Amino acid sequence: MKADIILAGVGGQGILSIAAGIGLAAVKSNLYIKQSEVHGMSQRGGDVQSHLRISDKPISSDLIPQGQADLILSVEPMESLRYLPFLSKKGWLVTNTIPFENIPDYPAIDQILAEVKKVPNHIALDADAIAKDIGSAKSSNIVMLGAASPFIDIPFEKLQEGIRELFGRKGDEVVEANLKALKAGRDYTEKSR
Repeated sequence: MKADIILAGVGGQGILSIAAGIGLAAVKSNLYIKQSEVHGMSQRGGDVQSHLRISDKPISSDLIPQGQADLILSVEPMESLRYLPFLSKKGWLVTNTIPFENIPDYPAIDQILAEVKKVPNHIALDADAIAKDIGSAKSSNIVMLGAASPFIDIPFEKLQEGIRELFGRKGDEVVEANLKALKAGRDYTEKSR
């Protein structure tokens, strides 16, 4: 088992929570994991990305070479395009369709989504709307994790356990909201494929 995952987004969108949730699930599945993060001006809306490498064998490097990522999970559509050179030919791109317009010349969303649609294996969803529909507007990042979960070779139950552990100290209501978000994202992908 091997999974090379790139997480992408903008500061404040919950990339590190997604990474922590996957990491906890990997540990609960007795897998090895290495992670590398870049927080480029993250507190000011700059890009944030994380490389996650998961395997049932020891991992030497925490960086994913270009053309080797099994999955790009992006909570911001333009950021998804930034990392396309890392995606393998059989890899999946899972991206939110709602932009975080943090620059004055942000491209038209139609142009961005047209580029996303050129990727043979892609899922594009409005995670913000899904999160609002389930009554948890702040959990769109976990909706995205759920949408990407079919492409992560970790049992869904282990991802649920990771979410419970990650948000447990915030109380049962927050845990349940995030578990609902995780399932809503997964349901979206399962209906879309």
